[in-house]
Amino acid sequence: MLTECSQDSFNFSSLGGRNVTAAFDGGSITSNAGALLLRETDCRIGLSRQVSACFKDDRRQDRVEHAVETLVAQRIHGLALGYEDLNDHDELRHDPVLGLVSGNAEARRSDCPVLAGKSTLNRLEHAPKTDDDRYRKLSVDEGAMKRLFVIG
Repeated sequence: MLTECSQDSFNFSSLGGRNVTAAFDGGSITSNAGALLLRETDCRIGLSRQVSACFKDDRRQDRVEHAVETLVAQRIHGLALGYEDLNDHDELRHDPVLGLVSGNAEARRSDCPVLAGKSTLNRLEHAPKTDDDRYRKLSVDEGAMKRLFVIG
C-alpha cells in the first residue's frame, strides 16, 4: 500500500504579524530550515529570554539596533546550527531564517542588516562581569547565569 502524503506545508508560530510556513513548492530555499524547530523549542522553554535576563544593558536604548535577547538568540541558534565562529555571523546577519528564529524578521533601519555582526556579538560574549567600565555597556550577572544553568 502506498503512503499518501498530502500535506504540502507546515505552519509554525508567527512572528509579529507575519505567518511562518514551511512549504515544498520550490519557493525561497534555505539550508537552515531546521532552525524553525529550534525556534519552537526556544519559544516553549524560554532559553533566550532567560539567558538575556542575566545581562544588564546600559546602552542608549534609542540607538540600540539589536536587543540583548536577539543577540543571545542569534548566538545560541548559530551555535546549534554549527556556526561556532563569530566570523560566520558577518554573512549570517543577512540570513532571513536565522533572523526569524532570533526574533527579528525585519531590521529597524533600512541601512542595517536584520541581525548583528561579529563585532556586536563579540561585545556580548566579552561583557564585563561588573558594570564599572564606562565604555562597555553590556554586563553579565555571573551569579544569575550560574543559577540558570546549574541545578542544585
